[in-house]
Formats: sequence, structure tokens, C-alpha cells
Amino acid sequence: MLINELSKKIGVSVHTIRYYENLGLISGKSKEDVKTNNYKDYDDGAVERLEIILEAKEVGFTLAEIRNLLECWFENISSREDTIKLFKAKITEIDNKIKQFKKIKKRLEQVTIELENNECEDTDLRHTTPE
Repeated sequence: MLINELSKKIGVSVHTIRYYENLGLISGKSKEDVKTNNYKDYDDGAVERLEIILEAKEVGFTLAEIRNLLECWFENISSREDTIKLFKAKITEIDNKIKQFKKIKKRLEQVTIELENNECEDTDLRHTTPE
């Protein structure tokens, strides 16, 4: 399928697909019979890779981590244990972010109450994020 078809099928822009292709995360095959417009054909493998990229981004993986995931899935570069370690590390990272966001939320709630009760003269809003 052409890039426009892939874009519609997956629900991402052509620009996004080209960006991922420039990073080497997906690839299309140039049509040998078309010499003028440099059209590329994207197969079901490109669809699968894009779906993995989008899902991984949704759960918080960086593009570098996604590259590693794609290598694990499609090129068997990493072992199953390495892949499990990568997922466990992401879970730990998310747990830490949740703790941080809970602290931030609690502090914002405290400041809001102080503001509502006109008790905020000594409240320093610069200290609403944990260190």
C-alpha cells in the first residue's frame, strides 16, 4: 500500500510515517517499475511495526526504547529476559512517576485550600513540585 493508504489505515499523518521511516523504525520498498516519484510500498509488516510504535508511545516508551522493542520483536537481537527487564524497568519508572504526581497533587490541593481560606500569605507556590 502507498503511504497515504497506510496513513488512513493506521490513523497517523504521512509526516509521522516519514519521521518513523527516517529514524529507521519502519521501511517501505521502492517500486522498481516507478522511476519518477519515488513511491514506496508498505506491507503488513510496516502496519504491524506502526501499531507497536503507537502502542508503545501510548504507554510511555521513548523512541530509543521503541527501537529496542522492535529489534526484540522482529530481529531477535535481545533475549526474552532482556525484553522482560525492559518492561519491568518501564513499570518501575511509571510507579515512580505515579508517586511523584501524587505528591504534586497533594501539594496543589493544600495550596488550593489555603487560597480558598485566604491563608496563602506565607505560601510559596514555587515549592509545589517535589525535588
